[in-house]
Amino acid sequence: MALTLLDRRYGSAVRGVWTTVLGRTNRAFRDLGSWRDDDAEGFRSQVLPIILAGERRVATLTASYLEQLYKDVDGGARRVTLDLDEVTGTALRGVNPADVYDRPFKELRAALGNGADLDEAVDRGANRLNVTIKTDLQLARTHTVRQVADEMPKFEYTVRELYGEYDCALCIIASTQRYHKKNLQPIHPGCDCIPKTVTADYDPGQIIDEDTLERLHDLVAEAVGKSDRGGRAVDYRKIIVANDHGEMGPVLGFKGQRFTGPDDIKLPT
Repeated sequence: MALTLLDRRYGSAVRGVWTTVLGRTNRAFRDLGSWRDDDAEGFRSQVLPIILAGERRVATLTASYLEQLYKDVDGGARRVTLDLDEVTGTALRGVNPADVYDRPFKELRAALGNGADLDEAVDRGANRLNVTIKTDLQLARTHTVRQVADEMPKFEYTVRELYGEYDCALCIIASTQRYHKKNLQPIHPGCDCIPKTVTADYDPGQIIDEDTLERLHDLVAEAVGKSDRGGRAVDYRKIIVANDHGEMGPVLGFKGQRFTGPDDIKLPT
């Protein structure tokens, strides 16, 4: 599917939210000067409202975008109902955000304990913060898609439309298949794919873009060290899987990557 003007406007608006939230929170973290327990508590009091506002904005933008898409197939459809509390904050992971956003400080302290200097430790903590925020903004979108699409009976499937100046191999390969709308789309932190809906009377099949999948074999080989151009669908299933992460649901990762807890996330950003 080619990106429409509506797609691009939606993608640009969501990217603007990401840029604002990440910029403000990253500056706040780096400017602390001290990263002890009291500092961490003050930081969370400052940035959690910013992050929650970003999640709610992404959810609202996504719901509006899907409504406009649905008008093309059902002009008489009523407005969807969206409970923002069900697609943001604690609802995203089932974990208190205060606990989630203590992890960058734990990352920083662990780095110091392993011999890193302060600058390197702060960089590691800031990176963990950025990955966590990107993940939560993504989860706000995927949870919204699942909830809103449930009220749109003529939409049965979703696909991932690539958006941005560049796309990682994981996103490109994932964009070659379709998903049932009742399931959360797998994510990885920093993924900016746009969710597109497919009407119920048209199932494009599991693989929707054989040509792209074939072209991606070279990138797959570079990423994981092997490729089987004759495998096509079998090949990508061996390389990319939806790991079930306890807090985040399905997550894109390489085969063999295992999650036993939040600290095991080692995905491209």
